[in-house]
Amino acid sequence: MNFSRFICYTALTASFVLLVACGTVPEVSDKDSAPTRVPDVSQIPDAVPKVEPRSKYGNPRQYEVFGKSYYTLASADGYREKGIASWYGTKFHGRRTSSGEIYDMYAMTAAHKTLPLPSYAEVTNLENGRKVIVKVNDRGPFHDNRLIDLSYSAATKLGIVAKGTGLVEVKAITPGSVKKTASATDKEPLPVKPQGSAAMFLQVGAFSTRNRAEQVKTRLQRDITDTVMVVPLEGVQGILYRVRVGPLASVSYGDSLAARLVGLGFRDSHIVVD
Repeated sequence: MNFSRFICYTALTASFVLLVACGTVPEVSDKDSAPTRVPDVSQIPDAVPKVEPRSKYGNPRQYEVFGKSYYTLASADGYREKGIASWYGTKFHGRRTSSGEIYDMYAMTAAHKTLPLPSYAEVTNLENGRKVIVKVNDRGPFHDNRLIDLSYSAATKLGIVAKGTGLVEVKAITPGSVKKTASATDKEPLPVKPQGSAAMFLQVGAFSTRNRAEQVKTRLQRDITDTVMVVPLEGVQGILYRVRVGPLASVSYGDSLAARLVGLGFRDSHIVVD
């Protein structure tokens, strides 16, 4: 989640005192973990969306972490995206989040890089169909190829704690429009039949001409043995030709392949979920 690094960066625009205070925060290399007291998450209700004022300090128009710039969305309305979810637990339990609230790994919360703080979202595990509703009150995750960082309880209810990551869809929701999810009340949620709609690819680039995309594809095929394809996408400004590698067998393999492609000169590759 790397909140400690994030708060150091935001402190640069606030005060020197806060910047110095960041030096007492443990390094990001410290291992995170699940709690020794495992709660009955079936008794933990989903977050209930409500209208709240924006966090005073959690919504900078632009901020930078690890040399990369992020831009906070003006509104969560209409936000919907697929990607990889991770989770965070004991390492940050009891610490202040980017919104100013205290992080509680047993609550139904999450961290996101660009959604306004606070906002609410429905998160669906695309591999088993489980859904939860979380309050987004923190910034992160700042690991490449991650979309959302879930609290321990939210990740447990979705069934991704053991693996560490999961393929999800995140859909922002408007207070007053939410229906209770089944997983929020079931004593022991039964496994849901996999939807079969989730597949990971490493997108190397998107080009305005097929010829350029085919050139990149040919170059990649000289260096890797994975399947490389050109996938057209028709948009309002014409057709984009996306060069993708995959489908990928696992998140860890996607991370390692992305790192390998950086060494081959492809610095903008990232994992996408379809």
